[in-house]
Amino acid sequence: MPTVFLAIAFLWVFLGQAFAQQPSASQEPVFPEGEAPPIRVLVEEVNVQFIVTDKKGRLITDLNEEDFRVLEEKQPQEIIAFSRESDVPLRIGLLVDTSNSIRDRFGFEQRAAAEFLRSLLRFGKDQAFLGSFDSMAELVQDFTDDIDKLVGAIESLRPGGGTALYDAIYFGSKNKMMDEAYPASQVRRTMVVLSDGEDNQSRSSRFQALEMAQRAGVILYTISTNIRGIPFPGDKVLKLFAEETGGRFFQPHNMEDLSRAFEEINMELRSQYSISYRSTMPRDGTYHEIEIIPQKKDMRVRARRGYFAAKPPG
Repeated sequence: MPTVFLAIAFLWVFLGQAFAQQPSASQEPVFPEGEAPPIRVLVEEVNVQFIVTDKKGRLITDLNEEDFRVLEEKQPQEIIAFSRESDVPLRIGLLVDTSNSIRDRFGFEQRAAAEFLRSLLRFGKDQAFLGSFDSMAELVQDFTDDIDKLVGAIESLRPGGGTALYDAIYFGSKNKMMDEAYPASQVRRTMVVLSDGEDNQSRSSRFQALEMAQRAGVILYTISTNIRGIPFPGDKVLKLFAEETGGRFFQPHNMEDLSRAFEEINMELRSQYSISYRSTMPRDGTYHEIEIIPQKKDMRVRARRGYFAAKPPG
């Protein structure tokens, strides 16, 4: 089958009927004679969600705006908004590896994932989607707050095939989080990835998947299914995705640890802060590094490490 038809088929499987209708081009504004059009300056507001812990890893949830400084490309930025985000609506993507490599522990992982969503989602406020990936990435259940639909979708999963991890992250970020969970200021966008970190089927590269997650403002929590007790290359990949997006990497050594990992993700999603600032850096379309610096001793901030600045229109 030609490559173009393979790509179209893959996108159809992943997106289902979630294609958005493109808006028509707007007409140019007409100004009265002798009146010049207004001068427009693009100022990008950057919003960053983050976690603060002490040196023992315990969450700190009672801090204020004055407890932080923000740097972009090493330059100080003025904070324009700050909040403790314990009640912001969540948009969660759960991406489950269904390749042959995790077959021996798949049943428990299904039960742990179902319990995670049961304890996390608030009906009428939060929504989640379920994606699976083996030889290709697939949207199993679209965004919903119906926990029964989500649990039923999890229980329907069956392991088998290769691993298309990067495609799952890429298309989950682009087609679900970026297009359907916008704007970022009104929801918190997170994807939880349950995988061994291997990839042998994706059309997307690791870099492309990470860049798309960063552009969509997605926080990635990654949970390794490697229980061999020895270092595994895929764990480094999962750790990279988590660290670059402000999430967290978990490496459970047994099934009890896996349940605890889901519990800790749940706690963190209810214990985040949010800072907004208007960037003073050029709008050049490139990646800009961000650093949130706590002003108090022995505090650790976990946040995404940067973002892609939007270019001015035209």
